[in-house]
Amino acid sequence: MARLNVNINQLELKNPVMTASGTFGYGLEFSDFIHLEDLGGIIVKGTTLHPREGNDYPRMVETASGMLNCVGLQNKGVDYFCKHIYKEISSIDTNMIVNVSGSSPEDYAECAARINELEKIPAIELNISCPNVKQGGMAFGVTCEGAASVVKAVRARYDKTLIVKLSPNVTSIADIARAVEAEGADSVSLINTLMGMAIDIEKRKPILSIATGGLSGPAVKPVALRMVWQVANAVKIPVVGLGGIMNAEDAIAFLMAGAAAIEIGTANFIDPTVTVKVINGINDWLDAHGCQDVHEIIGALNT
Repeated sequence: MARLNVNINQLELKNPVMTASGTFGYGLEFSDFIHLEDLGGIIVKGTTLHPREGNDYPRMVETASGMLNCVGLQNKGVDYFCKHIYKEISSIDTNMIVNVSGSSPEDYAECAARINELEKIPAIELNISCPNVKQGGMAFGVTCEGAASVVKAVRARYDKTLIVKLSPNVTSIADIARAVEAEGADSVSLINTLMGMAIDIEKRKPILSIATGGLSGPAVKPVALRMVWQVANAVKIPVVGLGGIMNAEDAIAFLMAGAAAIEIGTANFIDPTVTVKVINGINDWLDAHGCQDVHEIIGALNT
């Protein structure tokens, strides 16, 4: 077998395959299908400082080569996570990473600070694509200043590995990546969902309850690959790639584009064992091509 270990700053992954937040629950939901310990990491569903009910239904719809969702970060809040969920997942022998969202830099920082106290949570992923209530609903992640303000606030109160999840709904994702790197991000993950819409032409109404939602799945892969490649060439910190990864070949493409690790999201809804299949597929490809270490293909794209 090829060596699959990779590092995200001080965080060591046994292989480069992780799960994307919001598509894998807290990991336990998939324990009947795979050995969770086989994964490089599990990024659990979005967690906020206060409980959130999420958006009204319908909030998911299938589209051509993908899906739209507007779940709205439904969760019971960080205190519930710390008191109840943490003890259920802390014994899983892989990197358990919490996706953190908020409505202000202070909310993000407070939520991160509480998770910082949990010994078995070695990293967080900041979702900076949430509505910024102080800026008329604009997401933090669409401006360099907004993204930097969140990372700066969190970095002051969080001392473990900090991954920042970037929005693709921007003019220059490389500029955003450089802005969060400058404020102390240890890694960036991309892409988050693209903004999309579906319409019921008989009712003449949007299908989703809030009209628009996040597009994910194979439809977004070309955009995600392009952005991962651009960002990997713009920053010195590790890049985590995601967006439409359905199999090992997709994952390898992201690694070649410069990603040090990848996340699998929508594919989990189709095949709950896909993550392990991707791990095995990467290993098989490396063996077939005479590679002894996954680092031999990371950033190996010839352009």
